[in-house]
Amino acid sequence: MLFSSPIFVFAFLPIVLAVYFIAPKFVRNTWLLATSLVFYAWEEPVVALVMLVSIAMNYAFGLWVDRERDTPRGKPVVAVAVAANLGLLLVFKYADWLWHGAGVALAALGLLDSGLASLGSHVPTGSWVRDAFLNPDDSIRLPIGISFFTFQAFSYVIDVYRRDAPVQKNPLDIALYVAFFPQLIAGPIVRYLDVAEQIVHRVITLEGFAYGARRFVVGLAKKMLVADLCASAADKIFALPPDQLTPALAWLGVVTYTLQIYFDFSGYSDMAIGLGHLFGFKFLENFRHPYVARSITDFWRRWHMSLSTWFRDYLYIPLGGNRGSPGRTYANLLIVFLLCGLWHGASLTFVAWGAYHGLFLVLERIGLGAWLDRRGSWLRHVYVMIVVMVGWVFFRANTFYEATCFLKAMVGIQDGSQLIDLGTTIVSADKLNPVGLFADARTWIAIAAGVVGSTPWLPALGAWTKTLWESGRVRTATLVESAGLAALALLFVLCAMELAAGSYSPFIYFRF
Repeated sequence: MLFSSPIFVFAFLPIVLAVYFIAPKFVRNTWLLATSLVFYAWEEPVVALVMLVSIAMNYAFGLWVDRERDTPRGKPVVAVAVAANLGLLLVFKYADWLWHGAGVALAALGLLDSGLASLGSHVPTGSWVRDAFLNPDDSIRLPIGISFFTFQAFSYVIDVYRRDAPVQKNPLDIALYVAFFPQLIAGPIVRYLDVAEQIVHRVITLEGFAYGARRFVVGLAKKMLVADLCASAADKIFALPPDQLTPALAWLGVVTYTLQIYFDFSGYSDMAIGLGHLFGFKFLENFRHPYVARSITDFWRRWHMSLSTWFRDYLYIPLGGNRGSPGRTYANLLIVFLLCGLWHGASLTFVAWGAYHGLFLVLERIGLGAWLDRRGSWLRHVYVMIVVMVGWVFFRANTFYEATCFLKAMVGIQDGSQLIDLGTTIVSADKLNPVGLFADARTWIAIAAGVVGSTPWLPALGAWTKTLWESGRVRTATLVESAGLAALALLFVLCAMELAAGSYSPFIYFRF
């Protein structure tokens, strides 16, 4: 079930909230767990078994690690837990990709006589395994959000081993920690130590509930009024054949995708944080206006912060971090970002995207960062946005060939002048302004709203309003607050209209 769906906004969420508040306190966690499982299993109930296996497995590992932590068997138990969790990811997220790659390699070596073997062909036709876990094309079904809940689950085991978090002996509490629906499918990645006390005891205040509702509406508006409108143009442009790409179209495509992925991802995080507040949970922030960063290092302190801190605490620091020689530090950075790219999806384009960002982090440590610090802020901002947008081309493209063609079009090396097929009409790209074919007035409004919304003007407005209250300017502060509530109500009405219209609303985390 998606946050940006009528069934969630107008049925699931109101029912969950209503029952939660009238239910006795001792059954509230059970209610949240049950509804979270319904939320996750809405489309494909059988695949939810994968998450339940992960929960049971890591609950058992937590108990085992706690029992063996001070013995010589402690580290081997942690190693087994890590291997089991990575094995789950390997089977369901990377097996098809690795199998296909092995088939291509064997075929290139002449060791396969006829094409590639299908992974699904080893599963008997009509078996429950095939029906439950394989798609019609015999590829393995990818459980939505498996990267999120796997990282979240086995970070608990590691934290128990490190004594950063207490072991939890109640399996329902661990299940709620992993499966809680607000942050289940798109993050933020929540660490157990941050919510352990809240799972057992939490207080819901009117102020916190109101904040949660506002945050949810803002996130929903980010998703539906900016990300989805930009997605329509981005998806159409990235689907064009290379000979139909002009420089203007390529730049429109990358700009709209740059806004789409930020407002989609940060919108989901805002909704998750807001939903958490409705039930008394306080999740850490996941985005902090990354597009105003002045370096790639700064960008990664602002972008998907729950993932970057996860990799820092569980991979970068254990590898040695920056405690060794400069060369070792650079190698650690590249390893972390190669794996960060792979975490996002089973594709070499994701690996390239991760390596690309890792390379710029290394360059900034070597001297590029110091050089940029001596330049104006506008130049540093231009540098960051160009680096980030070029990276998004690799992130969005399906293949290296597509990414290369797109980049060539952006710099004018490859200027599409062939016919553009619009479905009902075929027009010549060199005899018209093709941008107008993919961006209407609503798209341009979304782009403008995205550019403004990428800056920290809203927190600045909130700080100013707080200053008004503290200085006794009650009338002005009340007027500002009232205008904010009216704007929030308008945003929700516009979102409701988009929901009712069934507007284009892609879910971009299906590979995560």
